[in-house]
Amino acid sequence: MSKLLIIGSEGQLGSELSNFLKMKYDRNDIILSDIKNYSNSNLIYEKIDALDKDNLSEVIKDYNIKEVFHLAAILSANGEKDPMLTWNLNMNSLFNVLELAKEKIIKKVFWPSSISVFGSTSIKDNTPQFSITEPSTIYGISKLAGERWCEYYNMKYNTDIRSIRFPGIISSNTLPGGGTTDYAVDIFYSFLENKTYECFLEKDTMLPMIYIDDAIQSIFQLMSANRKDLSINSSYNLSGFSTTPDMMENELKKINKYFDVKYSPDFRQSIAESWPNSIDDLYARKEWDWNPRYDLRRTIKEMITKLKEKNNE
Repeated sequence: MSKLLIIGSEGQLGSELSNFLKMKYDRNDIILSDIKNYSNSNLIYEKIDALDKDNLSEVIKDYNIKEVFHLAAILSANGEKDPMLTWNLNMNSLFNVLELAKEKIIKKVFWPSSISVFGSTSIKDNTPQFSITEPSTIYGISKLAGERWCEYYNMKYNTDIRSIRFPGIISSNTLPGGGTTDYAVDIFYSFLENKTYECFLEKDTMLPMIYIDDAIQSIFQLMSANRKDLSINSSYNLSGFSTTPDMMENELKKINKYFDVKYSPDFRQSIAESWPNSIDDLYARKEWDWNPRYDLRRTIKEMITKLKEKNNE
């Protein structure tokens, strides 16, 4: 029986995806991989450098893997610290997977893109699927290039590469990984510790967000869809809800009126300002029945509950 592989299984998205998939598949059919020496999961784990195509190919063949979730990447804020490393990892690891799909060694691939493909020249409100894409970060540039390559392989080689442009993902399972939307996770740690949170964005910076459970559900829905129903060969726009740091602060103050946020914008502010305020995800809703379940208030409730449980473990 064929198996599936998660590349980057120990990150924010990968760790949650593996927990979700083990409820849907036989545990022995899920293989995890990352560059760490071990996994926090009890599923089958292989240490793999996603840039090592030979090792990657060997593992895929050994386990008869036909479906790959390629999640390894350097995110937006960290990417600006070392652009060439970011380009190398984000692009060349993708090429390794695309080539294995071209060779028909693997049949289906999921690869996450991002709202970072948009830039200051894009429409800010309800940014459409087909919009100007002029990203200003190396992360965004790599994601835009990746989208174009995914579409090229799908059209040229009849591969089945599927992708979503994720907004900021809010999750309690792992610590923030160096993204521009990380404040929406960081703020909860300060809130639960009764500390003033120092936010690196201006209070009125509106950005699209999504709660992790919705993000994982979107991956599962897209990968379960009939290929014939999908018209987007690059990456689907996806929306959860939009919020600002000030809106999150005000909701948290309804729970603890003494909670305080100090605003000290840094280099991430200019990145955030180049991104959309909100996303039009019409194609995802129409073609694979996308419908988010979490708004800001429900997300805040879930984050507080999950982090309290985590702190009590």
